[in-house]
Amino acid sequence: MSESEMSWVRVIAGRTEVALPLVCDSPHSGTRYPEDFGHSIARAELRSGEDTHIDQLWSQVPQAGGTLVLADFPRTYIDANRALGDLDATMLDGAWPTPITASPKTTLGFGLIWRGVRADAPIYDRQLTVAEVQRRINHCWLPYHAAVAAACDAAVQRWGACWHLNLHSMPHNAYERLGIRSAVPLADFVLGDRHGSSCDGGFVQRVREVIEGHGYRVAINDPYAGQELVRVMGWPQAGRHSLQIELNRALYMNEATREPHAGFERLQADLSSIVEAIARDVRARCPQST
Repeated sequence: MSESEMSWVRVIAGRTEVALPLVCDSPHSGTRYPEDFGHSIARAELRSGEDTHIDQLWSQVPQAGGTLVLADFPRTYIDANRALGDLDATMLDGAWPTPITASPKTTLGFGLIWRGVRADAPIYDRQLTVAEVQRRINHCWLPYHAAVAAACDAAVQRWGACWHLNLHSMPHNAYERLGIRSAVPLADFVLGDRHGSSCDGGFVQRVREVIEGHGYRVAINDPYAGQELVRVMGWPQAGRHSLQIELNRALYMNEATREPHAGFERLQADLSSIVEAIARDVRARCPQST
């Protein structure tokens, strides 16, 4: 099997006896770097784009009955949490065949295909061909979105509703990286519901209470309100609730080496407890059971 034929997406189903309409996904924790990446900077630099260890930190999800979807490809190769049209046209060697709708993130260099890991660290010393970007879409982006959508659809079909958690990590200097001046320090957790449009407010507040009960500081939509996966999966009027959860990387790892530090085990244990509490809440909210 060639590398292009390999699966770049993993789906871990919840334990059958406690299965719930809870779908969690981690689009940015992938650490398998494709052979056709063609980057010009060191792998260590590229790794700064990873939500490293998020898949391990939330590993309790299937045990609690939820489905966990994981991207094995790295975010710097193609970002599954960006829209397909969110491209920087100057990065391409030809005309893109569909409309381009570049977002402010693309202006910063962090669109569907990243321009750099920071302003002074471009990823490529060349333009990308239209064909290679389309390969990344077909082999990684589309299968990932299909897996998350299928898990959410199956939950709605079986239980009449779905609760989707989009899992991420954020650098300790997130405000600085985003060019934001903040009077308060970055929270430990940031919950993003696209300013109330992607998830029932009662569920958001319950998740906040559970996390704060473990001693963490929680912010809502500051500075992250949710991106493409929350946008397309969140439709509360139809019983489809989607919430983005960001963890401050300083809680659990050395951001320079990507290695877990002494806080990792404590956070993992707390997240196991948090997942169990969320699972109980989802079970109570189910409009129907099988």
